[in-house]
Amino acid sequence: MDTDLHIRRVVHPKERIVTGRVVRLLEGYPREVRVGQPVLVAVLTAAGVVGLLMLLLRSLLSSGGGGARRSFKELKKGPEFLVTPLRLRDRADRLLEVELHGHLPQSALHPADHVQLTLRPQRDPELPPRIERIVNLTTGQLLTPRTATVWSHLGPALLLQAALGALLLTAIAACSALG
Repeated sequence: MDTDLHIRRVVHPKERIVTGRVVRLLEGYPREVRVGQPVLVAVLTAAGVVGLLMLLLRSLLSSGGGGARRSFKELKKGPEFLVTPLRLRDRADRLLEVELHGHLPQSALHPADHVQLTLRPQRDPELPPRIERIVNLTTGQLLTPRTATVWSHLGPALLLQAALGALLLTAIAACSALG
């Protein structure tokens, strides 16, 4: 047996800013954003108030058709985003693993690129830290990966409807308290 054989262990960095060379971009996989049921119920309830008013107006004006609505189950499922594990070697010759959430242009990162990463720990301490920002020192690019959020999943139309519903409910509550 060769005792000079050293197996390098992959570690999760604890530092907020890490500088190193990209060793490898591993195969990406989808991960789902959780949608909290209380948040979803509050948004749907407030939007439902405006929805009922719109339904009443449509029936009075007899104009047909409304947009297709997503079910509670579909909204609760949440959006998926791409997770790409990234391995890099730092100045201390440690092999580090971090996660890239979201998409970047294909030409943004290549093996052997010298990068400076700003990291954020994830809620699950078993997972490697997530990349917030990448400065590719080889190309001079500043990259910020973007992922889907609960708010982008719900959509601007539903959120606007919920905001109007919340304002309407607040106005009704204020009028009933004064009267």
